[in-house]
Amino acid sequence: MTARRNRPQEIVERALALSRADGCAVVVAERSSADLRWARNALTTNGTARGRAVTVIATVGGGQGTAAGVVSGSAVTADDVEPLVRAAEEAARGAGPADDAQPLVADVPHSPAYAEPPAGTSAAVFDAFAPALGESFARARAEGRELYGYARHQTVTSYLGTSTGLRLRHDQPMGRVELNAKDVRGTGSAWLSRATDAFADVDPRELDAELARRLAWAARGRSELPAGRYPTLLPPAAVADLVCYQQLRADARDAAEGRTVFARPGGGAGPGGRTQEGGGTRQGGRTRVGEKLSGLPLTLRSDPYAPGLECAPFVLTDGSDTRLSVFDSGLPLAATDWIRDGVLERLTAGRHTAALTGLPVAPYTDNLILEAGGTRSLDEMVAASGHEGPELLLTSLWYIREVDPATLLVTGLTRDGVLLVRDGEVVGEVNNFRFNESPVDLLSRAVEAGRTERTVPRDLAKICPRAAMPALRVPDFHMSSVSKGV
Repeated sequence: MTARRNRPQEIVERALALSRADGCAVVVAERSSADLRWARNALTTNGTARGRAVTVIATVGGGQGTAAGVVSGSAVTADDVEPLVRAAEEAARGAGPADDAQPLVADVPHSPAYAEPPAGTSAAVFDAFAPALGESFARARAEGRELYGYARHQTVTSYLGTSTGLRLRHDQPMGRVELNAKDVRGTGSAWLSRATDAFADVDPRELDAELARRLAWAARGRSELPAGRYPTLLPPAAVADLVCYQQLRADARDAAEGRTVFARPGGGAGPGGRTQEGGGTRQGGRTRVGEKLSGLPLTLRSDPYAPGLECAPFVLTDGSDTRLSVFDSGLPLAATDWIRDGVLERLTAGRHTAALTGLPVAPYTDNLILEAGGTRSLDEMVAASGHEGPELLLTSLWYIREVDPATLLVTGLTRDGVLLVRDGEVVGEVNNFRFNESPVDLLSRAVEAGRTERTVPRDLAKICPRAAMPALRVPDFHMSSVSKGV
């Protein structure tokens, strides 16, 4: 006889009841997904899946501090839970004191829908999208191009329970379409992606039409350009890749200890900062908080309740890293300006980091919005380009890797088309490049920001799936070498 699958809330309660640790937090994530994949104008695979991940966090006090043990598994029944609880407790007893230790969060009101079943998705989410995709295949085939890509819709319902009484829940729908078009002659490649919550607002025929337009631009002629610095338009997806990478490195502790681009050169108090000597601890004044980073009125913010970009309104993590601490699980999140009108306002800081640096508590939040008051679309920015010399229009960035944390210099590749703009018109394409840029420096040099729109980065899509960004015009984007890729 198959054991009964327990409800996620039952798994939480069972784990908490079994715990012998000083403190315990349990996260149960119920996942449901539906997928379509296609290549060469034909569907290749489709399917649905469900799964559950359970994370048990045990905390154990001691004479030298509090240790934490974190163990994850896929407990389906109540009988599956005890091995995870005991393993987490053993891990905590074998670990040294955690340097981010804090009392577990308490006194947060229960989520109203905590007792409700988890959300889910199914293939029905593609009922309108799939036939339209078939029409796109037929048109692409007739016009001499091939479509590749995928569509995915996922819901994740997370339940958090702690020994301090928290009972929290968050439903996170996520959808993404990635579509690549190639000229059948092998002479061009174009790419687009869209973020969506339910696929009702995504029409693959419109995406294909835009890809066809881009391939037609590329077919106007190809030029080979050397490495160098070029006036460049970065579309919102490319901006998202760079800005999200910057936010991943905007940790207050690392900055206060002089390890990142957000450390104040030479230390000392800066605008809005302070320096506290003693114990070898570098405080908030050692960071660039309060410093103007951009001449444009750029505001970079996170808001768990931002329309269309909603994310968990409390800290929800299955492990500690530079962004989040398991000790902060359940800590409420609020709208936060990281950069306001070009000035660095906040660095990410949990409770321990805030106490250590003297900076405000500002945990990492799972969405990111960049605004500068711009109203132009990317097409309108193109129309205003290239009147004083050719400019480049990028499609996307790929394989971004950090080169120097002290400046946040990163390197990566342009991909699927670098277009050439003269006198407000795309006149053809050029070769791809490897680039070297610092996102922080890039924002300081940007001379125009367009209209902010929902987007999704290409390289960091899994890490930063909820973003809204403008296109940016940069007068001197650094193409460090020529790339032979497409």
